[in-house]
Amino acid sequence: MSAMMQPQIILLKEGTDTSQGRAQVMSNINACTAVADTVRTTLGPRGMDKLIHDDKGGVTISNDGATIMRLLDIVHPAANILVDIAKSQDSEVGDGTTTVVLLAAEFLKEAKPYVEDGVHPHSLIRSYRTAGSMAIQRVKELAVSIEGKSLEEKKSLLAKCAATTLSSKLIGGEKEFFASMVVDAVLAIGNDDRLNLIGIKKVPGGTMRDSFLVNGVAFKKTFSYAGFEQQPKKFLNPKILLLNIELELKSEKENAEIRLSDPLQYQSIVDAEWNIIYDKLDKCVKSGAKIVLSRLAIGDLATQYFADRDIFCAGRVTEEDLQRVAAATGGTVQTSVNNVIDEVLGSCEVFEEKQVGNERFNIFSGCPSGQTATIVLRGGADQFIEEAERSLHDAIMIVRRAVKNSTVVPGGGAIDMEISKYLRQHARTIAGKSQFFVNSFAKALEVIPRQLCDNAGFDATDVLNKLRQKHASGEGANYGVDINTGGIADSFANFVWEPAVVKINAINAATEASCLILSVDETVKNPKSESAQGEAAAGAMAGRGGGAMRGRGGRGMRRR
Repeated sequence: MSAMMQPQIILLKEGTDTSQGRAQVMSNINACTAVADTVRTTLGPRGMDKLIHDDKGGVTISNDGATIMRLLDIVHPAANILVDIAKSQDSEVGDGTTTVVLLAAEFLKEAKPYVEDGVHPHSLIRSYRTAGSMAIQRVKELAVSIEGKSLEEKKSLLAKCAATTLSSKLIGGEKEFFASMVVDAVLAIGNDDRLNLIGIKKVPGGTMRDSFLVNGVAFKKTFSYAGFEQQPKKFLNPKILLLNIELELKSEKENAEIRLSDPLQYQSIVDAEWNIIYDKLDKCVKSGAKIVLSRLAIGDLATQYFADRDIFCAGRVTEEDLQRVAAATGGTVQTSVNNVIDEVLGSCEVFEEKQVGNERFNIFSGCPSGQTATIVLRGGADQFIEEAERSLHDAIMIVRRAVKNSTVVPGGGAIDMEISKYLRQHARTIAGKSQFFVNSFAKALEVIPRQLCDNAGFDATDVLNKLRQKHASGEGANYGVDINTGGIADSFANFVWEPAVVKINAINAATEASCLILSVDETVKNPKSESAQGEAAAGAMAGRGGGAMRGRGGRGMRRR
């Protein structure tokens, strides 16, 4: 009796919300399933798009799992793990972001009845980890290498991979057109891994078919001064000088002070300023360069000076574009115009300024090192072009991965069904409870072909039964969903391919995420401490902001 009368021990602050135990695991699983239901319908060639309207009034139409997950602004802590795996899949492989979210949610959904029945989550986690590593091993066994083929064969195989990725996107109607463009762009950058060497420029107007690939660099005409129109707009085999300095008259720094004893000396100071700029411009001309690009401003004096000498110049070129010009033309960006030798100048076969839609573009083509490419995208609406850019990013990533890893697996749910069959067979050899858990893992893998059928409006049960029967016969390892007829077909023969690394990464990330969520049995949330932190941060920002404003105001009042 005395034990019952003891007061309750309070460890945490008043108002702290703690939920723990089985109910907490169930709550996390339900939250993750709800998130997966949001992106479920975007999977596959017949997937629907999502229109996301943010609080700033911006509208995004997308089919890309990672983009949707990022824009949803999910607050549930466990569901946020799904956002993270979608982001990691996007940065590592580029495609399969919806797949990874669906798989993770399905693993959790299959685990739910066991958790309800009182199975300890760690028993599930152990079996899931084993099943996950076996599935990855099986993918590696089934993968087909495209190494050792001729360049033409390799190009066509890579185009098939890109087309498979693009078939589920908004630009799926023109997948062959864009697939070959993507393959050419990736092969142009060679072994260099930097994604920013492939530029994508968006120009509203025209149709998708008006998009084109430049084997070199293209960027929008920069801000230019008077005299620009007198410069030549086309050169054959020009030398290119890349600078990171201003070519204009500079005003003196603050607090600069010159004391003169004789008013006539003032003219010599003004002349010195002009001599400095003219000296720089002379050195640019003497270098033999016909095109001068700078990351900083090229003023009106320099523009007219170059125009008089038949030299093209462009100032305020973005850092990214300047680096790509350097990589393509073999030039080096200079921070001084003294001693400009031939080795630091770039060159290309043709430079011209062309009109593309409403914009004027500076285009460098036929570059010697050719380690860069630019895709100029056209389309009707801005949202459409934005989505086309995201789709091409996925395709570029996929082709890069296929070039590097050079193994592919059949798509259309074929590989998922084959792994599922393999794990079911393995489960029969296991004694004890883990047989059920491995079986559940195998069943969860069927979510991909099932969702492909649902999104295309086919009878998923019917198609899955056909697939199970075909895979069980031992000769249908490459059979997946046929999106065109609603039956089953050999995905490999139909060129529905994806790099093995996409599947391996997806299974790995989904297994890790589901195990992590299952291992959490308590969430602690203290609204009071959160609000206190928020107020403290706001106070600090206000103090800092006030100081900044005072300082800025004081400086602005000073007379020069």
